[in-house]
Amino acid sequence: MAILEVESLRKQYGLLTAVDDISFAVQPGECFGLLGPNGAGKTTTIRMLYGYTPRDDGTLRLFDLDIDTDLREIKRRIGICQQEDSLDPDLTVRDNLVGYARYFAIPKGEAEGRADELLTFFALHSRANDKITILSGGLKRRLMLARALVNQPELLILDEPTTGLDPQSRQLLWEKLAELKKQGLTILLTTHYMEEAERLCDRLVIVDNGTILIEGKPQQLVRQQVGSSVLEIADPDDKVRAFLDKEASRVEDLGSRLLVYLDDGDELFLKLTREVRTEGCVLRPAGLEDLFLKLTGRELRE
Repeated sequence: MAILEVESLRKQYGLLTAVDDISFAVQPGECFGLLGPNGAGKTTTIRMLYGYTPRDDGTLRLFDLDIDTDLREIKRRIGICQQEDSLDPDLTVRDNLVGYARYFAIPKGEAEGRADELLTFFALHSRANDKITILSGGLKRRLMLARALVNQPELLILDEPTTGLDPQSRQLLWEKLAELKKQGLTILLTTHYMEEAERLCDRLVIVDNGTILIEGKPQQLVRQQVGSSVLEIADPDDKVRAFLDKEASRVEDLGSRLLVYLDDGDELFLKLTREVRTEGCVLRPAGLEDLFLKLTGRELRE
């Protein structure tokens, strides 16, 4: 049985269709990614999943429960880490966890025990008595994630959990999320970081303009849609372009740079660098970012 089932989900804001007939399912124990550029409908989708934003159409079932009739039970069994900082600035780090646990009717002694476990897990125990106002952004994100786990959820919903963090904080959160996965926790993740999705997600969807463009396992999708490797050529001249017209079938022309998508790039790379030129030619493995940009485009989004 799927932990989460989404079918034909829709949300409209006036003339804007934010979410347009989205369907997917999240299985127990997996990390499922929801990727897309700004304005693609990710956050709107997430907010409908936990009842914050009402949907216009479609069905939502979590733990085989209907969100319209069983929302209280569903909320008891999920944890949510939103984009926005919603920590209580008047409370200490520890009291933020203990106080939040009371929303779930967790007895005080048990709440204090869980708070201490989570503070240790996220390396926050030394800051337990600090006020929120003096914490860095990375510490606040770790505390937000700890708070989302205080009710021991069966499904953890993360909306861009590492946006704006320094590399050290991001790496620590990735390590902790990987540990939670090993413990069997089901995770639904939205992110702008392709490395984050590649490291954590078992399956994912890429959405744009409110619709799903593709769904599957990250590495399988990359191989199917892009290839195994990418040949990047800087400042291509007519000789390079003529060579590729004969030798390669999948070339993306970015003007000052060419991207050649290959299933086996070694032979073409060697031939190019031996017969045409060596400067500015780089062969690298294809990644999720290549797939993302291929499907959603390279134009800046507001």
